[in-house]
Amino acid sequence: MRALVVYESMFGSTAAIAEAIAGSLRDSGLEVEARPISKTEPAEASDIDLLIVGGPTHRHGLSSSKSRQAAARDAKNKFSEPTLQPGLREWLKQLPPSGGQLGAAFDTRFNLSMIVTGSAAKAVARQLKERGNYLVAQPESFLVSNEHQLLDGELEHAAKWAAEIAKRSAAATTAE
Repeated sequence: MRALVVYESMFGSTAAIAEAIAGSLRDSGLEVEARPISKTEPAEASDIDLLIVGGPTHRHGLSSSKSRQAAARDAKNKFSEPTLQPGLREWLKQLPPSGGQLGAAFDTRFNLSMIVTGSAAKAVARQLKERGNYLVAQPESFLVSNEHQLLDGELEHAAKWAAEIAKRSAAATTAE
């Protein structure tokens, strides 16, 4: 099974989660690539079996051009490749219809109640479903500190989530 993990990342936390997800999927026997959306054409997602999409939560949902620019200028930002263009919202709009491809969505967000932070993963999952993807997992959030650093245990959390996705994906393709 071929998988693609694509992500938008501003401070590097989402990129680290994407790599942990990809590593766990590889350990489960999948052929996987993890790439930022800025280096992935939406049409490239058409030829794979499992599409996992993630990004940071900005202002209760997906980032905007303005919020990405602010994050890139933030003095706390030491990440060498923040995603400026396209944003995840724009990338998803260009994603071709899926026709039943497996999918999953994740985000990174501050360690506060989701009522306060919102969730980019929920917005991504909704858009994947609208394009015909079959979601093999509920949208998942990985938590960061106020300093935009992943909390302890979040990389392990991502690996466990991905291992479960690998099992569910195998079961979904076997059931077809």
